[in-house]
Amino acid sequence: MAQKTSGEIEKEFIDGLKKSTGKDLKTWLSEIKTSKIEKRNDIVKWLKTDHGFGHMNAGLLAGIFFNGGRPVYGSTEELLENQLAKAPDTRPLYEAFVKFALKNFPNASILPKKTYVSLLEKREFAGINIRKGELRVGLDLGDRPFDDTVSKAKLTGPMPRISHMLVFTDKDQFDENVVDLLRQSYERSN
Repeated sequence: MAQKTSGEIEKEFIDGLKKSTGKDLKTWLSEIKTSKIEKRNDIVKWLKTDHGFGHMNAGLLAGIFFNGGRPVYGSTEELLENQLAKAPDTRPLYEAFVKFALKNFPNASILPKKTYVSLLEKREFAGINIRKGELRVGLDLGDRPFDDTVSKAKLTGPMPRISHMLVFTDKDQFDENVVDLLRQSYERSN
């Protein structure tokens, strides 16, 4: 069974909101605004305590509220474009890395998320942060020592098991050593 994407989970939540709570998204957004609660965590707590929401659904609704009433995980293309808009100079490097990764892992998928891009097959085995002038690629390399090639992961978004990262500033850095590290992460993850 395929794992649902964040966008699919969010869409199911929005589509089922009226049935499960008696109120549609527009009404809930209006109630949050009327509550005058300003902090995300306070809104989540209020939805859980006063309105019986589960933690995940309260978080989804608060996220939509702070995203101007629009779905946070709307489309993967939009999620990717939002990340690339913050670092437009890095687009060619990102595109070169995706091409490189898919050449070496032809069954893998690229899945943009809100704060990073996931590289996965059955499970995520790498996470990509797009930064100004660089790509940070996080890997699950367990207790492998840090060195000049891999450092402690400092990424936004990927799973906590992502322990190491590679930093790329030039496509000439994509070589067989990178393929080997990606393969090690893939094997640990799958």
